[in-house]
Amino acid sequence: MNDEFALSLKNTQMRQAAEELRECNEITLRYGLALTEQQIKSLVERRFAALKDTGRVEFGPGILKLLITTFCNSPYLTRDNYEETLIELQDSFYYFKNEARDLISDEELITFMKEHFDGICQGSLEHLSGTTLEELCRNTRYGHTVEEAMDMSDHLRRIYGYKR
Repeated sequence: MNDEFALSLKNTQMRQAAEELRECNEITLRYGLALTEQQIKSLVERRFAALKDTGRVEFGPGILKLLITTFCNSPYLTRDNYEETLIELQDSFYYFKNEARDLISDEELITFMKEHFDGICQGSLEHLSGTTLEELCRNTRYGHTVEEAMDMSDHLRRIYGYKR
């Protein structure tokens, strides 16, 4: 009986997540971006796999909508890389939420990700997850606030000549 209930709950959550992503298309179309039904299905499935992989549980709609609405105006997103980028951003989000020991709010982490993705990382997901997010998590574990970590990143931007 518990297995049936869990499966039913998961299916309901997946349907709700898919509907939420369809609604995001109304926002992202103005940037030339839209998800197909197959891409929506893939993103929703990846969400649940990422949650399982990171040992996380979500009781709400998840972070995909916030990721989409935050990143849709990025100059580095195109129709060709949209789905893949969202998958990588989602995976990075869950991984780094754990790495930061939940000391960073969802909104702070996504804002940080966006500013660095569009700024110093110049659209490189590898650079984002391999350097700036690692640094943010390390700094928060050592007791720095998100604002202090962002100030440290601003210092790096000035050194390397990148703009926010």
